[in-house]
Amino acid sequence: MSNCYLCVHGHFYQPSRINPFTGETPPEPEAAPYANWNERITAECYAPNAQPGPGETGSNFERISFNLGGTLAHWLDKHAHDTYEFIVAAERSYWETHGTSNGLAQPVHHTILPLARRRDKYCQIRWGIASFEHRFGHRPEGMWIPEMAVDYETLEIMVEEGILFTILSGEQVRGDQGAGAGPYRAPLPNGEEITVFLRDAELSNSLSFNMPQVAHMEEWLREQMDWRCRMGGLQIIATDGETFGHHHRQGVEVLSYILQAGQTHGYELTTLGSYLQHHPPLIDIEILENTAWSCSHRLNRWTVGCDCTPGDSRWKGALRRALDNLACEIDWIYVQEAQRLGAAPWPLRDGYIAVFLGQMDEQSFLQEHDLGHIKKEDAQRLLWLLKAQFHRQRMYASCTFFFADFDRTEPRYAIANSIQAMALIHYATGNDLSHGFRRDLKIVVSENTGQSGADVLDQILEQAEL
Repeated sequence: MSNCYLCVHGHFYQPSRINPFTGETPPEPEAAPYANWNERITAECYAPNAQPGPGETGSNFERISFNLGGTLAHWLDKHAHDTYEFIVAAERSYWETHGTSNGLAQPVHHTILPLARRRDKYCQIRWGIASFEHRFGHRPEGMWIPEMAVDYETLEIMVEEGILFTILSGEQVRGDQGAGAGPYRAPLPNGEEITVFLRDAELSNSLSFNMPQVAHMEEWLREQMDWRCRMGGLQIIATDGETFGHHHRQGVEVLSYILQAGQTHGYELTTLGSYLQHHPPLIDIEILENTAWSCSHRLNRWTVGCDCTPGDSRWKGALRRALDNLACEIDWIYVQEAQRLGAAPWPLRDGYIAVFLGQMDEQSFLQEHDLGHIKKEDAQRLLWLLKAQFHRQRMYASCTFFFADFDRTEPRYAIANSIQAMALIHYATGNDLSHGFRRDLKIVVSENTGQSGADVLDQILEQAEL
């Protein structure tokens, strides 16, 4: 048996592109010849990796480690159900065979958690665990953190919720990395600890940004894997799952090649859960807080901008401030109403994911939380406020702030979800939060077009059927 192990981890995620007013995904002409990007990426990546290839008995999803983001899983379940079922079956097959999962959970809305309030961290982590358990039939052991953006509070909450391990990049930790990819033990300020695996950034990026053609894979494996395998231990390639087929057309074949070439190049395939079963962490490392895998400028990319997003990035701080101000108002109204009805507001919100997942209807949800007795009109107001909380969470998807300019679809989706949250607040209480939000959005300005956030707000309102 080899003493060199390789784990390939795919981070499979797409933000919600659903129009919050219609519940449908609008046409995205840039994705032609497909109706939208989810359809296109499914055809290029998710479906071919989920289905067994010619003459094969298993799919790539059965041999890799992966996380399937909740918003993507929801879309696949509804619009590409065969692919969704292949992915679920792959994880369940691995679970039944190995007694551990090759799947990791992920906070549902891909929020940059170190920038979130503590109660929102709980919400996103609990919703991510619930989504995983709903789809795969058991609780997750590991969790992928959005953008690998990490702080100790996030890790403490993950451990509190039963998560055993996560993945970071080597540059996000300090200490002895003599165990290669690990696993390592990360002591936490509250006295707990979490297991951390470290991806090989150089190896991962060589696939992400400089993927060879299939004809050159033997040469690539000799250059990249042979010397690493002589050192033994675990090697981790962790990258966006869309690398394999969407970002690189040859990606499905390249991934299949890597998964089949272990005997020739001296490595044995494994997954994080499986490797941890036989290799407990022995070395302590320190977490470098407020760092991420996709940007070396700490968390500036999602707050004030950085060299990765050139140009005038003042819109990022202005938009985040506008969203934060709106979120505070939404939360205050929700808390007042929930407490008036005798409900604990944040546990109630954390449990609301069961309604979104279709595990129970709204009335059953209220009964489960000892609210089945409240008046019909009170119940309706509370349910509107809970839906507002759901859209308020969606405002903070990481892609809202990821790119250089404000004049893109991602910030527009954030504002659209803000509008839906405000509409639901108005239905429930009569409060109109739009005036303050429009005022804050006036200073969110695109460098390229001069369009402000207030302009976008008004455009969406004109198009929406509220």
